[in-house]
Amino acid sequence: TARRWALDICELRKPWIKSLYKTDKLEPLGEAREILKFARAQARKQAANLEHPLVCIDVIEEGIVSGPRAGLWKEANAFQSLLFSDTCKSLLHVFFSQRATSKVPGATDLGLMPRKITKVAILGGGLMGSGIATAMILSNYPVILKEVNEKFLNAGIDRIKANLQSRVRKGKMTEQRYEKALSLVTGALGYEKFKEVDLVIEAVIENVKLKQQIFADLEKYCPSHCILATNTSTIDLNLIGEKTKSQDRIVGAHFFSPAHVMPLLEIVRTQHTSAQVVVDLLDVGKRIKKTPIVVGNCTGFAVNRMFFPYTQSALLFVDYGMDVYKIDRACTKFGMP
Repeated sequence: TARRWALDICELRKPWIKSLYKTDKLEPLGEAREILKFARAQARKQAANLEHPLVCIDVIEEGIVSGPRAGLWKEANAFQSLLFSDTCKSLLHVFFSQRATSKVPGATDLGLMPRKITKVAILGGGLMGSGIATAMILSNYPVILKEVNEKFLNAGIDRIKANLQSRVRKGKMTEQRYEKALSLVTGALGYEKFKEVDLVIEAVIENVKLKQQIFADLEKYCPSHCILATNTSTIDLNLIGEKTKSQDRIVGAHFFSPAHVMPLLEIVRTQHTSAQVVVDLLDVGKRIKKTPIVVGNCTGFAVNRMFFPYTQSALLFVDYGMDVYKIDRACTKFGMP
């Protein structure tokens, strides 16, 4: 068909339409400029430090105002200068880094296949627990949400409902999908339903004794293959699992608040955590649309290890009498709001 079409154009049986010069889809100049003005404002709002979205808009404008050839020349020149910018290098680095997170020496290079996780239990229905539960049910994992009493349990389920309703309001979810997601959550006050669970994520307050007690209980009530994960951001995992014999299946699954929105998941492994458990959690992380990174069991893991010094430096400048707003502006301008 393409050959015949080309011959028809060549032998003047069909008109040669040069798509570059088609303008039937373009608004009048004044209207086009208003649209581009709005697009610029949106781009600045979404990414105040990025230059390239604005350059793209400039190129489109050039094509509309001065014609397609001028637009193409501007595009070629703009591309060439952006290619050597620091932002371009950084975005390439981010692109490859995100893909490198799934290659973990000593875990993903052993030929292990992720096991099927069919049911998840979450301990604690607070801000973190309800956020993690929301992330799970959005990817069709049935969830048991355990709390200590009826009042806390109802509050946790209400938080999950609110998270989902916010998606419905924004048009990201239909009412039908909302009902289906909500039907995947079961409330519990005891451990009776934990005997068929494949993964437990503990998301209670940062209290060592409480967490130790919970993990001792989990070892009793969960099946022997079940992954025992904690959402702690500061406590040593060896300390949490001290009173158990299941240290090979204890792992950190550290989400960031709000857990159903933030894309990062830190998978924390100790020297005892089995490679199979790491592979399983990497798979779950991808299924719930997170970027999982595997880190060691050390102070602050990865994110807080960077965040603590960054905050402490700012506070140190305040102690030296520097203007708080000046520090804040410098951080924001650097790209850390």
